[in-house]
Amino acid sequence: MTNINTIIFDLGGVLIDWNPEYVFLDAFQGDRQKMQWFFDTICTPDWNENQDAGYPLAQATQDLVEKFPEHEHYIRLFYGNWETMLGGAIEDTVTILDTLIKSKKYKVVALTNWSHETFPIAQKHFEFLSWFDGIVVSGEEKTRKPFKEIYDITLNRFNITPEKSVFIDDNLRNIEAATALGINSIHFKNSKALIEELKTYKIYV
Repeated sequence: MTNINTIIFDLGGVLIDWNPEYVFLDAFQGDRQKMQWFFDTICTPDWNENQDAGYPLAQATQDLVEKFPEHEHYIRLFYGNWETMLGGAIEDTVTILDTLIKSKKYKVVALTNWSHETFPIAQKHFEFLSWFDGIVVSGEEKTRKPFKEIYDITLNRFNITPEKSVFIDDNLRNIEAATALGINSIHFKNSKALIEELKTYKIYV
């Protein structure tokens, strides 16, 4: 196997616990069925991902308010209370990140689908975001995973050889896109499994 010299981390779901339920379960008074209907119908994952690709949060909110005026209160909560959706660091994975960086054997970068408007909030919360050799934020690039363009941006910006890199992401769709470009990839499930999968690339933490 080719010697790995670069490790690319996703952030949300791998190193950072982000979940809109932290806002909306309370907003809907514990009614998961109503909350899920709201996520499936109004503030959908596709809608949120559009902001990850650079669409302005205020405009995205207004678009939905005009379409669903009867749900204005809940729509405005999504970005109005966005900071509450940050549940904290996924500490076991942060420990892995720390070990990899301290080993000084690898270039360690991040590739994240994240609004450029909310990413500075995360940077204030999580000191480990300053550890990376670089971070590609989808909202700043006006594109997002799983589109080829953002992987190309990452590879070119940090002079990464796909075959000598490993990409870690909790979204299988993003993993499949990276694999198609020749990037070694690990579908993140939990930190313990990640340690075992890294071993297959002769990466020990």
